[in-house]
Amino acid sequence: MGVLNVTPDSFSDGGTSVNAARAVKLGLSLVEAGADILDIGGESTRPGARPVSAEEERARVIPVIEALAPRISVPISIDTYKSTVAEAAIGAGAAIINDVSGLRYDPALGAVAAGTGAPLVLMHTRGRSGDMYREASYYDVIAEVLDELRESIGFAIGAGVPRALLVVDPGVGFAKHAAHSFEVLARLHEFADLGCPVLVGPSRKSFLTRAIGAATAPTQRDWATAAAVTTAVLEGAHIVRVHAVSEMLPVVRVADEIRRYHQES
Repeated sequence: MGVLNVTPDSFSDGGTSVNAARAVKLGLSLVEAGADILDIGGESTRPGARPVSAEEERARVIPVIEALAPRISVPISIDTYKSTVAEAAIGAGAAIINDVSGLRYDPALGAVAAGTGAPLVLMHTRGRSGDMYREASYYDVIAEVLDELRESIGFAIGAGVPRALLVVDPGVGFAKHAAHSFEVLARLHEFADLGCPVLVGPSRKSFLTRAIGAATAPTQRDWATAAAVTTAVLEGAHIVRVHAVSEMLPVVRVADEIRRYHQES
């Protein structure tokens, strides 16, 4: 899954693709580099990010989706927690809804997924961007994240979304301190118990700096991302969400090959 941020304040590439024409060009390059899914977002959800209105978010993403959808052969995912944005994005050509809130911010999003038949990604987080780290207190991070994702699955099924169309994301870096995120990656295989495909998005996130140094800029974290992506694949991830598609594609292919031999042994 290739990341396309149409925002001025993304932690990784803020402002580089907020212009629609530039975003379309980057989206095409991500697909050419090997992305299987293109994830388009119009609001940064990094810690401390400024919320934007649904109107502003739609104005950012809809022209990009409309321009890309007829030109690419891979599905577009809309990265939003707002039901009205998701509905407009699906109408414009998106095929998947990626909700960082696990249906906790806007419960109506479940009905949009059910009504459109779009697969729905349910990510784990707590709180909002401004206070998520205050919520990062766990007695057993894996057990609690699993329980809260089960609740999100329940919300989605209750809204009419078939379980077969659900994907779960444990939310590394969201309402989790670095130690929590590393533990989630190390024990990712336990998320198979949820009975849904697993998506993981470790790309360039700040938790990686615990291992490589706090002064490392996001764009300099791709080697660290490669280690996290390798671990995620070996631990059972079905989808990895990354910024540097061309660099991560061979990483995923080698990790996939290792996992295949491990499963056969």
